[in-house]
This record gives sequence, structure tokens and C-alpha cells, in this order.
Amino acid sequence: MPKENGGNKRTGLLEKVQEDAKALKEFFREKGKEELEGLKEPEKTQLFRSIFRVKHDETPRNRALSVLTNLFFHLHPAKINRDAVRYSYTWGMGGITFYLFVVLTFTGVLLMFYYHPTKIQAFRDILYLENDVPFGKLLRNMHRWAAHLMIIAVWLHMFRVFLTGSYKRPREFNWCVGVILMVLTLLLSFTGYLLPDDQLGFWAVTVGTNMARATPLLGHEGPFGAQLGMTPYNDVRFALLGGSIVDANALLRAYIWHCIAIPLIAAIFMGVHFWRVRKDGGISGPSPVMLESEIKEEKGPRPVILRPSGMR
Repeated sequence: MPKENGGNKRTGLLEKVQEDAKALKEFFREKGKEELEGLKEPEKTQLFRSIFRVKHDETPRNRALSVLTNLFFHLHPAKINRDAVRYSYTWGMGGITFYLFVVLTFTGVLLMFYYHPTKIQAFRDILYLENDVPFGKLLRNMHRWAAHLMIIAVWLHMFRVFLTGSYKRPREFNWCVGVILMVLTLLLSFTGYLLPDDQLGFWAVTVGTNMARATPLLGHEGPFGAQLGMTPYNDVRFALLGGSIVDANALLRAYIWHCIAIPLIAAIFMGVHFWRVRKDGGISGPSPVMLESEIKEEKGPRPVILRPSGMR
């Protein structure tokens, strides 16, 4: 009997494994069909719909939705989840990050009036700004601390989005846009480091660009860099510095990247980011919660309890 029971258990386990394998095979077969159909008609896939606008059928409901979900026709969403916009849930980090970007843009434009991106004038302009320009030190510190706070706010915003699962469908494309914005924020801070042309900025950029030599494919010390013909005079480090050392060319390139190129690229991606938040149904949040004040006690006749005969 024990042998028969053991044999039955092994047989049952084998059958279960075979059923699971068959179900898994069926799952991958269906998944493969979906991928194949997606290759044939990519405009009908969720990835395509998360990136580009999709035309809907011409019906009264879709015409109304085209207005209610359009960022230009209807700036604010028609309805939102009240619990999704609580500060205890969102932390307000996205709005704070954009506010700090506006502060940085405003103070940065004012700082440009007193700055020359040359090796002779750069550090002298910083001293002149701090010691002679009215409120110049305040202006520079506002710009500097807003930059530090923006990096912290971006990281907290990404952390909150990850914790709440706000990167999931249909917001996967907007998550990628947010990652690009985070990288641009770090690049803004890095390029601004060199502009005072002091020892801190000089060595920070020296270390940072030396790390760029090890970039895969683009650095002459990185993986596959030598195979692609990268040398110390044509790799990504040489392009960032405009030479082989941190000198006048590096200062000028850092100034152009910091004041013109990266802010414009970041502004474009911010516009895409805000647009996708609006198109994806606003800020994602938890399921609607009914407040205690909204719960109405049902009033009506008391239920009649039927008891068997002979019971009191």
C-alpha cells in the first residue's frame, strides 16, 4: 500500500507538471500571436497608443472626449480622483520641480548679465557679482540652492512614482520621458559646476570628463571604443571639452550647454511630460475611497427574523 500511494503521488505530480507545461506553452503561443499582430499593425499596440495620438471613431461620445481630453481645448481634466491629488500621496514633487526650474531660468537669465565665459573674466565676474552688485550674492545663492533642491525634488518625484506604480500602463512612455528629464537635470547641474571657473568646478569637470573616457562605444577606454576607432582626440571626452584638457574651450562649451542647449531640450521634454500626464488621465492614484461623511446609513423597516415553531 505505501508503494502504491507513493506511485500515485508521483503520477499525480507528473500530470500536474505536464498540465502546467501545456498551459505555459499555450500562454507563450498566445503571446507570440499578439506580438506578431503587433508587428503587422503597430498602430494598434499599447506601446504605439502610449506615445502617439490615436484617432477614434466618429461618434458623439468620442467627439466629446476629444474636447475633454485635449490639453488645448480643455486645460484641466473634466474629473479627477480626489485621492490621487492628495499631498500625502503625491508629495507635490512634480510641481515643486517645475517651480524650481522656473526659478533657475529667471535667476540664470539675470546672472547672464554679469558673466563672461572666458578664462580671464569668469572668476572675476563671480567676485564682482558677490561683492559689488546689489543683491548679487543673494541672486547667485538662489540659483545655486534652487539647483540643489531641484535634483532632490526630481529624485523624490521618481521615487514616489515608483512606489505608487504610476509608471505602469498606460504611463510607461511618460516614465521614460521622466527618466530623460532626470538625466537632463543632472547634466544641467554638472555643466553649471564649471562656470565659476574655480578649483571646485575645475576638478569636478576633470573627474567627470575622465569618467567619460570609459563610456561604452564613445570613450577610447570604454568597451568596444578602440574597435570603433576612438582615440583621446576624437572620443566623447574630447567633444565635451573641445580639447584634451579643461581649458577655455571647455568653459565656453559648458556655458552653451548650460544656458542654451540643455534648458531648451528640457523645456521640450517637460511639455511632452505634462501633455502625457493630461492624456493619460491625470495623476495616477489609488482606488476611490469613500469618506465617512459620505456613508449614509440606510433607513427602512427592521428585518423580520423567522424562527421555527416552538421557539421564543
